[in-house]
Amino acid sequence: MSAVPRDYRVYVAKDYLKFSAAHFIAYKGFREPLHGHNYHVSVSISGTVGTDGYVLDFGIVKDITRRICAELDERVLIPTQSDCLDVVEEGPSVVLTYEDGARFVFPAVDTVMLPIMHASAEELAAYVLERLQAALREHEVRGLTEIEVGVGEAPGQAAYCRQRL
Repeated sequence: MSAVPRDYRVYVAKDYLKFSAAHFIAYKGFREPLHGHNYHVSVSISGTVGTDGYVLDFGIVKDITRRICAELDERVLIPTQSDCLDVVEEGPSVVLTYEDGARFVFPAVDTVMLPIMHASAEELAAYVLERLQAALREHEVRGLTEIEVGVGEAPGQAAYCRQRL
């Protein structure tokens, strides 16, 4: 093997790393209509190659990412930290009230409460990245230097979040 340092990156983007969900973007003075996407998730992880010959097992990344996607699948994405939506759980329902008084009422079982400000692809990518990173710690993965998660809303339209470790 060469003595020259090398950078390694593993990349996972499988057809089954996806979720379908409804959302809308809302910020002060603007709210788009409720709509949905068939989201696709990709993961890129950089690190050192261990004595086992790889950065980390692809299977671990696929399994964790698949579980995160399953939690979001067929749900309404609720940004609980919004500065213009009031989010209240009322018994079996979640009620969202926008700053202009518009109300949305969803069955709680059809929603997923996310600790984000906007249900944008960018913030979803950051959310998936944080969940992935936390789950990787449980697998005692070593030598990772960077994680990048992409969330695509449509073909040719994706947002990425990258974090150096």
